[in-house]
Amino acid sequence: MSRWAVLALRVVIVGVFAGLVAIQVIPLPALWRDVPEEAPAMLPLRWALLLIGMAMVLCVQVALVCVWRLLTMTRRDTVFSTAAFRWVDVVIGAAVVEAGLWALLAVLLAPGEAVPPGIVLIVTTIGAAAFGIGLVVLVMRMLLAKAVALDSTATTLRAELDEVI
Repeated sequence: MSRWAVLALRVVIVGVFAGLVAIQVIPLPALWRDVPEEAPAMLPLRWALLLIGMAMVLCVQVALVCVWRLLTMTRRDTVFSTAAFRWVDVVIGAAVVEAGLWALLAVLLAPGEAVPPGIVLIVTTIGAAAFGIGLVVLVMRMLLAKAVALDSTATTLRAELDEVI
């Protein structure tokens, strides 16, 4: 992978991570404070909405840290090893948890008339997209497993060929 591509991706990761921290510090607590005034029917869900929002942001932050680690392994040319599976598995887990949180949010918002049905549909679609991202990463994990196996086989064959020569 190009040095510039790794650097560009790291800049994006830092920017997104900083934005997520800002969301955790400013808008989410403000939303928690404003719920009683804006939508009194949502008052009983105020804590649940805040905790779900914080957990959603945390899932994305965890995935970003894992991608950073995988980029480091790519730069060191060690990404085709069993150590990479741990980071990929955490990304898959974060995506699945994220999808579950979006589904939970949709279930909490659906009853009553405080939230329009279109918003619930948007929330459900975002949850499905998060689950889809998890599935894509799972497929990429299977490709990584094949690449690690091939790399191991190639190393073994190379060692045997060196003995013969």
